[in-house]
Amino acid sequence: SGLVLRAGAGVAGTAFGIVLPAMARAVDESRRQLVLGIGTSAGSMGQFLLAPVAQSLIDWLGWSGALNAMALMSLSMALLAMPLAASDRPASDSQIVSPEAFADTLKLARGHVSYWLLTAGFFVCGFHLAFITVHMPPFLMDAGFDSSVAAWSISLIGLFNVAGAFLAGVISGRVSKRLVLITIYGGRAVAIALFMLLPLSLTTVLTFSCVMGFLWLATVPPTTGLVATMFGTRYMATLYGVVFLSHQIGSFTGVWLGGWLYETTGTYDVVWWAGVALSLVTMALHWPIRETPVTGIRPAAPA
Repeated sequence: SGLVLRAGAGVAGTAFGIVLPAMARAVDESRRQLVLGIGTSAGSMGQFLLAPVAQSLIDWLGWSGALNAMALMSLSMALLAMPLAASDRPASDSQIVSPEAFADTLKLARGHVSYWLLTAGFFVCGFHLAFITVHMPPFLMDAGFDSSVAAWSISLIGLFNVAGAFLAGVISGRVSKRLVLITIYGGRAVAIALFMLLPLSLTTVLTFSCVMGFLWLATVPPTTGLVATMFGTRYMATLYGVVFLSHQIGSFTGVWLGGWLYETTGTYDVVWWAGVALSLVTMALHWPIRETPVTGIRPAAPA
């Protein structure tokens, strides 16, 4: 259990909850959504490149050897991050942190309905992503596909998410972020429903992977941007961290529920259709979100 906790802490330290708020703080508001799109799509490029590599390592070294090899590769993140520490700078609204201002902001967030609607919606994003990432390969292999098809399915999701996340960042900088999120979740509902209704074939698998990949992390730039719009960037790591926690709880739920229902019923169909229903619920949750700055936040202390 200690190893699992250490691994989890390591993953959390490199997750979007840390990376994206830092990126948002480093640029002015006019470029914020573009930068968030670039950051999100860069992470997806790694998924595209490493999914087939990971499968090859498992075939060659077994899961334990593959895990050790991937751990060594992960050291590159620490090396690449070192030069960034010296150049880190706060944005104009992120001056000296005031404990009073921080407490005021948390109090406002706690009572802000739009913030909690956004947080609840991000739970569904995590549910979709983790369920598909973990259970798509066994789902396909149960249907008679080779493991290479499963690996390329996940890889295609990562490839198309590069474009989807980048475009979501660009578009959400020009139109309503709330409407962008409603469109993305609606697209997921349609994609999953068609995947369930159409005959399962190599064509439908690859098409679904491409479409779902385009919508995969496209939720991240507008969600992150909405947090910044509501509360500014001074305490964004904390406030977005709460939203991202909901995403991770959704991820756990998607993985656990998928496995439990498969063991219980022998099929993943219930979870796929649950994903459709949750998408529709999330569209409704996002509709009343107010895309305006929250009033009453205490000004930052002067630098």
